[in-house]
Amino acid sequence: MSKVRDLADYHECISKLFKQPASKEEWEQYKLTEDQLAYYNEYGHLSGIKLLEEWQVDALNKELAEIRDPNHPAHHLFYEFHSNESSDANSVLFHSLGHWRISEGFHDAIWNPAFVMAASQLLGNKPVRFWHDQLFCKPAKHGGVVAWHQDYSYWTRTTAMQHLTCWTGLDDASTENGCLHYVPKSHNWGLLEKPELAGNMNGLLASLTAEQKKEFQPIPIELKKGFATFHHPLMVHGSYENKSARSRRAFVLNVFADGTISNTDDELLQGVPVIGKGKKMEGKFFPLIYTAD
Repeated sequence: MSKVRDLADYHECISKLFKQPASKEEWEQYKLTEDQLAYYNEYGHLSGIKLLEEWQVDALNKELAEIRDPNHPAHHLFYEFHSNESSDANSVLFHSLGHWRISEGFHDAIWNPAFVMAASQLLGNKPVRFWHDQLFCKPAKHGGVVAWHQDYSYWTRTTAMQHLTCWTGLDDASTENGCLHYVPKSHNWGLLEKPELAGNMNGLLASLTAEQKKEFQPIPIELKKGFATFHHPLMVHGSYENKSARSRRAFVLNVFADGTISNTDDELLQGVPVIGKGKKMEGKFFPLIYTAD
């Protein structure tokens, strides 16, 4: 039996899924505009950014089908794996972390030039380090919710707050099949309570102020597959159930600016060696993916 490779050992592309620019000029095509950056800063999100061609989406969906099998030989490399994070068998939310260690395509998606360029710009033109990945899959007809939450409420074990989330659709995402929803400008509300991710959709609302409740006006982020949306770590977001006849698959890349430090002496991710409180986030599991030079 051949030894299982841990792809976290490789801090560069290992497949032909994403061609790397060979010059500064080739990088320019991936740059966001000043208007896009201004929109993100004002509203806390930026949507409709094309990251994948259809053939790349197909390749990733093929890998997704393989790694969702709990009997996959590299299954032990996941940080988390929930066939259904919901406690309701009729409301299914597949959620996992760590598939970059297992699948060549998802590994290389971290170095997608269109992704890393946008991430660096949205983080203020800083060098970017990888934090962790996620898969969120809602099956047709009985897909579950993702409760209203802020990503950083789960990430206070790292500081300073200089993080960014990128959600990319592997299916067309619409209101019918449970697309992401944002509450514009909620990134200005400060850090709120941390809810159960697949629990009560509206659990967070009880902790909002009267003014925040008044401003709580979610908008749907409908996207064609292969397109992405970026959001601020304090952006309030969530997604409703999927009762449609179409699945809603997506992957998420979470990053932070280089220089972020550990805020705990406990494990940062399951199975990852401890980085002591006050120590820089770096090494095998938190590679530098863009230098912004």
